[in-house]
Amino acid sequence: MSGITSAEGATEPPTARPRNPRGEGDRLRAEILAAAAELLEADGDERAVTLRAVARRAGIAAPSIYPHFQDRPALMLQVMRQAFTGLSVRVRSALDQAGDDPQERLHAACRAYLDFARDHPERYRVMFGGEWPPHPARTARTIRTTRTARTTRTTRTTRTTRTEGFARSLTDGFIGCLTDCLADCLAAGRGTGIDPAADAVALWLGLHGLAHQRAIAPAFPWPADIVQRVAFPLSHLA
Repeated sequence: MSGITSAEGATEPPTARPRNPRGEGDRLRAEILAAAAELLEADGDERAVTLRAVARRAGIAAPSIYPHFQDRPALMLQVMRQAFTGLSVRVRSALDQAGDDPQERLHAACRAYLDFARDHPERYRVMFGGEWPPHPARTARTIRTTRTARTTRTTRTTRTTRTEGFARSLTDGFIGCLTDCLADCLAAGRGTGIDPAADAVALWLGLHGLAHQRAIAPAFPWPADIVQRVAFPLSHLA
């Protein structure tokens, strides 16, 4: 956008977005995250979530993002953390409404997971199949050299692998819920398994496969009780 020419012929700089008052930095951070999530949902492609595109959608200058997120991977990581949190909230809300029967609670958690995948297909695809957790080999130490007119500065940084955050999001969230449900079934004499944590991983894999197939084959005549058919044998229910 070009500047404004004054009466004396000088060009004034374009008007910038008003700076957030003190204490509203968190608000701008939330706006950046919301803009990134909206781009992801709208385009269905995480490559569309660039810092410039996020800045345009949020109505800010791209450099305004850096005090909150050092780069695009850091932004995508937080977007995905929010997505996993949303999944956990969905599942726990279903558990709160499921009553006390441990087997019904397990089925409620499974249905809530699949409903989330159905309602947010693009978000779900990126959560489990996108490029946001880079390969561990790409998280090695990097050397960054910054040159200015007077100095040359070399900064060594070590980035921790984001795949660890991905695994933690799963184990602390949905798989943790499944583990608790399976342990309750076992305690109530409704299960035959001996390792609820391992069974929870197997059950999640089955549900993830079902969610994926539903997404790519929506016209397939899925049985009405498909969730129970998947969950029952993988849960070792009695």
